[in-house]
Amino acid sequence: MISVSETAKIKLAQLMSEDGFAIEKDYVRVGVKSGGCSGLSYDLNFDKETVETDKVFEANEVKIAVDKKSFLYLVGTVLEFSGGLNGKGFVFNNPNAQRTCGCGESFSL
Repeated sequence: MISVSETAKIKLAQLMSEDGFAIEKDYVRVGVKSGGCSGLSYDLNFDKETVETDKVFEANEVKIAVDKKSFLYLVGTVLEFSGGLNGKGFVFNNPNAQRTCGCGESFSL
C-alpha cells in the first residue's frame, strides 16, 4: 500500500481541482516507468477511471490507482509534498529503493 501525507493530500486536492478532477471521486494514478538517472522513475497523474489490472485503494481519503507491476516497486512508499523555497514538490519516500538520484525522482532496486 502507498501512504499519503496530509500535506500531499492538500496539494493533490488543489491540483486535481485545477485540472477538473475531484479528490472525492477521481484517482491519483501512481506508477513506475523506465528512465531517470537511476534506472526507474516515478509517474504521477490524475484519472477518472481505473482498469481491471489496477490495484485500487484509499490512503488518507485519497483514491489511488496503481498498475500491478508498479505496485511491486511501490509497496510501503509514502507520498509527501515538500514546499517552500527549496521544496521539490511531490516526494516518494520508497523503502524499496536501494539507490536514488540526487533529485529524488528516480531510483533503482
